[in-house]
Amino acid sequence: MGTVAAVMVAVVVAAGLAWSSSAGNVTYDGRSLIIGGQRKILFSGSIHYPEARRDVAVSHTESQGGGLDAIQTYVFWNVHEPFRDRLGGPPPFSDRYDFAGRYDLVRFVKEIQAQGLYVSLRIGPFIESEWKYGGLPFWLHDVPGIVFRSDNEPFKFHMQRFVSKIVSMMKSERLFASQGGPIILSQIENEYQNVEPAFHAKGPPYVRWAAAMAVGLETGVPWMMCKQDDAPDPVINACNGMNCAETFKGPNSPNKPLLWTENWTSMFQRFGEEPYIRTAEDIAFATALFIARGGSFVNYYMYHGGTNFGGFGSSYVTTSYYDQAPIDEYGLIRQPKWGHLRELHAAVKSCSDALLTGRHKNFSLGQLQEVNVFEEASGKCAAFLSNSDRRHSATVQFRNAVYELPAKSISILPDCHTVVFNTAKVNSQWRTRSNTVRQVLDHPERWGAFGDRIVSMGAAPFSATGLLEQMTTTKAETDYLWYSTSYEYRSRIGRPVLHVYSLGHVVHAFINGVYAGSSRDVPGVPGTVLEKEIALHQGENNISLLSVMVGLPDSGAYLERRVAGLRRVTIRGSRNRTEDLIRYHWDDVRFPPGVDPVALNLGSMGKGEAWVNGLSIGRYWSRVEHRTAGLLNHCKYHIPRSFLEPSGNLLVLFEEETGNPLQVSVDTISVRGICGVISEDHPPSLFSRPPPLRQRRPPSVDLQCPAGSTISAVDFASFGTPTGDCRSYATGGCHVFSSKAFVEEACVGKEECSISVSAEQFGGGNPCPGAVKSLLVVASCG
Repeated sequence: MGTVAAVMVAVVVAAGLAWSSSAGNVTYDGRSLIIGGQRKILFSGSIHYPEARRDVAVSHTESQGGGLDAIQTYVFWNVHEPFRDRLGGPPPFSDRYDFAGRYDLVRFVKEIQAQGLYVSLRIGPFIESEWKYGGLPFWLHDVPGIVFRSDNEPFKFHMQRFVSKIVSMMKSERLFASQGGPIILSQIENEYQNVEPAFHAKGPPYVRWAAAMAVGLETGVPWMMCKQDDAPDPVINACNGMNCAETFKGPNSPNKPLLWTENWTSMFQRFGEEPYIRTAEDIAFATALFIARGGSFVNYYMYHGGTNFGGFGSSYVTTSYYDQAPIDEYGLIRQPKWGHLRELHAAVKSCSDALLTGRHKNFSLGQLQEVNVFEEASGKCAAFLSNSDRRHSATVQFRNAVYELPAKSISILPDCHTVVFNTAKVNSQWRTRSNTVRQVLDHPERWGAFGDRIVSMGAAPFSATGLLEQMTTTKAETDYLWYSTSYEYRSRIGRPVLHVYSLGHVVHAFINGVYAGSSRDVPGVPGTVLEKEIALHQGENNISLLSVMVGLPDSGAYLERRVAGLRRVTIRGSRNRTEDLIRYHWDDVRFPPGVDPVALNLGSMGKGEAWVNGLSIGRYWSRVEHRTAGLLNHCKYHIPRSFLEPSGNLLVLFEEETGNPLQVSVDTISVRGICGVISEDHPPSLFSRPPPLRQRRPPSVDLQCPAGSTISAVDFASFGTPTGDCRSYATGGCHVFSSKAFVEEACVGKEECSISVSAEQFGGGNPCPGAVKSLLVVASCG
């Protein structure tokens, strides 16, 4: 690691900042954090040690300090404990931690300390951060009985073990401020309120437990939870977002300070998207407004961009991370953003005494204009004049003086008279990044080509019947998983069309070693569909499908239940014949193993009887002429699984009329689509869970997949006045737009779920007064 932290930190150190390593205990009141007995206005910037570059020159950067007081970082559990020798159960465990090189957290914190900066340590250990699996190690997925981020003993055991490990490391190096170190603030959990409702009764106890566990570690510094309005005392609830002065409800106690843990300087970028540009003026306005309304801690997320090395970016997130930050991915200062914020910091710091000890008053100066005044008993005064009109400038009067405020701007007056800074007026220079070609790698003799073979039947390292779930199979160690099977083709089905449905991001198809086509998922539409006419030869054909994940998910409830990879593979002929390959032995075809019921398709036969392994499955009569309805087909005949052997099954047909046995098939029958539609005036099911005493049980939509499968997607959901039924449906004139998201959160990944048909379930209120509301849900099992 060596100079890693100095490399990243020296650029942001505040010019002339004097910092004492003996800060003492950190406390707080309703105004600010209190460090060493003194209230502080603090500006912080996020730098993530696994993402930042390691070779920026630092010899001249200290004088260019950006005016920060602190550096904030997440702790990345899945880089520090990527493997676990034993899952579940009591100790002892064989700990296998990695804190070397770029992952040397202690060295990173010490380098920050050496630059005279404080540290805000976000231990999580769930972090989201557009990071693979939200920072959780994938081995947690395989812990028996685990439910992530809930009142669940296996998860709490491992979470407490890791958080305690990090705290112990910091204590042993005396890095908490209470020990004379730089760490003044720590975070437990992250944005849990976003998913808490999905855990129902298991959510609130988990919040209380997490807070009590963290506080019980006795670090001597405050703990915080961001986006958690009900953070238990003494944990501070903090805000994430772009405009926390306008969106944040504020601390849940008058004795807690107003903290902004993520002031987004840009936005993360997905492959195929343009970079999101947030201007220096917009960031400055939002920051100044937060301070003007009583804020005392602002952290810029990100302040230093980075690189998602090793494929740690989450689904579709680019390798480049927050390159538009004040310091870019390469460690270069991005102007005017960096310089404009430096001026803002200096202007705010010139008001520190009044902000921290003065009496705060707010006055209206117009319809979209206001002033926030901080005045001390001694007469010292600071004022923030705000114009929230996004289009028009404004002229305002304050204390017998006239001030011009540009559109969407704030003027800072450290003496309530003189404007020293306006957020819309940029003084800093602009910089444009350019590329210079230094070497062209155009010498063929210096290149070598190594082709990856297409995995074919019998060549895979292991085989299984059915389609394996991708993340469980790969343990998230690679984005790629080959699926290969052998398919016997007969031209009687007509021109074959391959249909693949996957919950991966990309599918590549190869037929007999020849590329046949690819498909990728569409943003906002669950799953990837590949449908391609393919060329098959008579007899055995090898079908190889490469499923690709462009990163793992990083957020959402029940992350451990997410599934990926191929879910359905069929071959459809031009003669309306479809063969389902889902239960094929993807590396040894046999009679269909698994749990789905098996049927013999005798549509090509006439009338007779069938035996399997000497056991009759009964008479068959595939085509019957009805006197009024015409020809009726009875094609499928159940074969009890108890009749079947793993291989070598014998089928005997006694045919009375005529038929073609070459077109007989063995099928499996499964439930892939489920649906429910219930209105408020439905009587509740007698089999629903009993309600608390004296409470009416509302009706509910109850969904359940067959054993061995889970709800993989919600295809349609509408609470309000949906039209139609489970065969044909649409949203009606009244529709709660969050219906689908709510049902997905409640159901996806589960074998069964129940959603009450009540407005309270969907955010409260009455979306359509006077109308009887219904809930219609259409979902898929996989």
